[in-house]
Amino acid sequence: MKPHPIVYFGTPEFAVPPLEALVGADLVPALVVSQPARPAGRDRRLRQPPVARWAERHDIPLSQPERLSDPELQERLRALEPAVAAVVAFGQIFPPGLLELPSLGCVNVHASLLPRHRGAAPIQAAIAAGDEVTGVTTMLMDEGLDTGPILLRKETPIRPEERAGELAERLARLGGELLVETVEGLAEGAIEPLPQDDARATYARRLKKSDGRIDWTLSAEAIERRLRAYDPWPGCFTVWEDERIKVLDGSVMSDAEAARGVAPGTIVDLGSESVVVACGEGSALALTRVQRPGRSEVSGRDLANGLRLEVGDRFE
Repeated sequence: MKPHPIVYFGTPEFAVPPLEALVGADLVPALVVSQPARPAGRDRRLRQPPVARWAERHDIPLSQPERLSDPELQERLRALEPAVAAVVAFGQIFPPGLLELPSLGCVNVHASLLPRHRGAAPIQAAIAAGDEVTGVTTMLMDEGLDTGPILLRKETPIRPEERAGELAERLARLGGELLVETVEGLAEGAIEPLPQDDARATYARRLKKSDGRIDWTLSAEAIERRLRAYDPWPGCFTVWEDERIKVLDGSVMSDAEAARGVAPGTIVDLGSESVVVACGEGSALALTRVQRPGRSEVSGRDLANGLRLEVGDRFE
C-alpha cells in the first residue's frame, strides 16, 4: 500500500538523497516545499537550494514560500489532503495546523539516534563527543524540538578518521532508505510510535563561526575531534598576532612529554611537516595542514617557516 499524496519538505544537500529515495521507490511527492533562493558565494548571487534544483530537474511541483504560514501554500496543502509530510532539514518551525494536516503525520528524518543529539547540529555533535556509533531516526513531529515519538532507527559506526561532511553523505543515504521504510510502514499500519526517553536527551545547538576557534585548554583528542566535526563548516582556526590561521588537519601526539607543564597553545616542537602545540591535560597536537588568509593550504612546518615561528611561541 502506497500513501498518497506525499508532500516533501527539505532544503540543503543532506535532504536530496531522501527525496531521491522516495522517487526511486515510486513514492513521488505531489509537491516539494523548499526554502527560497538566497544570495550565496562571494558574488552574492541568488542560488537555488539543492532540493529545489533537484525537484526542478525532475519536474516535480515546487513551492518556495518565505514562511510556512504563507496563505497560498496553506491553501495548496489543504487541497492536496496529504497522507504524509516527509521533512528533512527544512529549516523552519512547523505551525500546529500543518503538523495536524497529514492523515498519517509529519515524518522527520533526524541525523542521530534520538533522543541523543536533538537539535540543529547532530552530526557535528556526535563526532565532537567521540561517539563510536550514530545513525538516523524517523519520528512523528510534534511542537517540541526533535521530541516526537520515534518510528524507526538505523545505526552506523563512526569511522576513526571520518569528518562531518563524509558522515553527512552516508547518513543522508541511510536516511533515504529509512524514510521509504517508514512511509510504507505507516501506510500499512506496521509501525508503533514509541515515546522518547527525555531523561537521556542531549542537545546539539546550532553552530556559529566563532565555535571554530580552537580552545587549546582542551585535550588534544578533543581538539582533533573538533577538526573533523567542524569540517566543512564552521571550520577550526587559531590566531597568531591578529592573523586567523585555519587548522585543517592535525594528529594527536602519542609522546607528549614536551607538553607537560607548558601553557596550552605553546609551540613545543617543529616537526618535518608539522607544528606541535601543547594542549590541555598535558597532551599535544601536531598541526599538519593549515591555511593563512587568502593563501593556499600548506604543512604546519611551512607555516612555521613563513611566520618565523619558534618553540616557545604561543597561539592566542
